[in-house]
Amino acid sequence: MTKTETFKFTDLPLNLEELKTLAEADLSSPFKTAALTILALCRYEDSPEDAVEMLNFLKGPQALSNYDLQFLRDRLSGKGYKPYSFLEGAAPENNYKAEQPYQISIFDGPYSYKDQGYAKLLLRSSGADSPREILLREKPSSGEWFLWEQYLLSDIRAPQAEDPWA
Repeated sequence: MTKTETFKFTDLPLNLEELKTLAEADLSSPFKTAALTILALCRYEDSPEDAVEMLNFLKGPQALSNYDLQFLRDRLSGKGYKPYSFLEGAAPENNYKAEQPYQISIFDGPYSYKDQGYAKLLLRSSGADSPREILLREKPSSGEWFLWEQYLLSDIRAPQAEDPWA
């Protein structure tokens, strides 16, 4: 039996200070950290600096590497709509514009807790045919869950406004 958690946000945080005011910022479950990761990625197109600062907070004791930073640039440059595809109501047909409050649903699967101290959770992108994975790691001394790896930014269907065949 899979578990699904849905999070609602009235606004998308613009910086780390706003992210830290959210109840989910206590990082007490892998589901909360996964939801905040989507919010941070949504900020990337408008302010890569703010997005990276939020992601580094979510990464905990291990900040983003130069490889991670280059990966974000490569995957989100000109494709800032990708993280929005994880928000309910966003779709290629409406150019991935979600309605407020923003909702993110995250679920686990049969292999989510295969490795102790790690949780591999799944999210549905409205632009992809199969769910995307995010791997979180627990810090036993604090009980916090941090972003370890994300597999969220593969290409998806283009927004209708950018699709020459639409």
